[in-house]
Amino acid sequence: QVQLVESGGGLVQPGGSLRLSCAASGFTFNSYAMSWYRQAPGKERELVAVITSVAGFANYADSVKGRFTISRDNAKNTVYLQMNSLKPEDTAVYYCHAVRWSSGYWGQGTQVTVSS
Repeated sequence: QVQLVESGGGLVQPGGSLRLSCAASGFTFNSYAMSWYRQAPGKERELVAVITSVAGFANYADSVKGRFTISRDNAKNTVYLQMNSLKPEDTAVYYCHAVRWSSGYWGQGTQVTVSS
C-alpha cells in the first residue's frame, strides 16, 4: 500500500521558518522524483520544488527560489522542504508528490499558515 505522509506544517510568523517532511512507503522511493506542491484557497495547485531520484538535482518555482530548499534521504524514504523567510503569500496546503514515468502518488497535505 502506497503512502505519502506529510508533517511539519503549522502557524508561523512572517520571516519565520518551517521544515516539512514527507515519509514514503509502499514503492521504490529512490526510483521516483519527488516534488512539493501547494494550493492556496481559491487558487490552483502549483509546483513549488522538485528533486530528481538519484542525483538529487533540484528546481524551484521563482516565488520560492533562495528561500526554500528541497532535499531527500533515500535511506529514510523521506523528502524534506526547508522553508525560510516565510511570507503571508506562502500560506497554503502543501502536498508531497512522487512521480516516475506515468505513475504518480499524492500525500494528504499539510497546512502552512504564515500570519502575525
